[in-house]
Amino acid sequence: MGMAASKHTDRDAVAKVIEDWARERPDLDTSPLEVLARLHRSFLRYSTRLTTSIERHGLSVAGFDVLTALRRAGDPYRLTAGQLADSGLVSSAGVTLRIDRLEKDGLITRERDADDRRIVYSRLTEKGLLTVDTVFAEHLDNERRMLAGLSPAERRSIARLLGKLETSILASDELPAE
Repeated sequence: MGMAASKHTDRDAVAKVIEDWARERPDLDTSPLEVLARLHRSFLRYSTRLTTSIERHGLSVAGFDVLTALRRAGDPYRLTAGQLADSGLVSSAGVTLRIDRLEKDGLITRERDADDRRIVYSRLTEKGLLTVDTVFAEHLDNERRMLAGLSPAERRSIARLLGKLETSILASDELPAE
């Protein structure tokens, strides 16, 4: 089966599910699947590609999230465990485990605050800085390849709509169930 046939089959998988439900339960409005099932399928494919790319460097996605949070913090590339948890990408429960692994791999080091010895920072080592810069650049190249089938205008439109979707999902927590 050629690439076009494969893409066509993938694209029609959600349509097939919707057709099946329309036949089996015509009383149900399955229109949410048009968006959310496609979003879910896209996310699973994205996640697989992301994980594969990052694991090639001996990192976990969780470890990569810690490294990128430290890198984005700017020189001296250090944050406390609490700040890492607050960065939004790293859950507080998993921070220590991730830090331990990254320290063992020589990518970060722990250091105490000069003024308050109770405060412990995780800081990128030289190796950690080189690693995160390399892996993040590859990550962005990978994402660009995944988005190559979309025009810049389509990307902007999807980004805007996904922001709106997230807001809608968050607002749904406040709505009573129908």
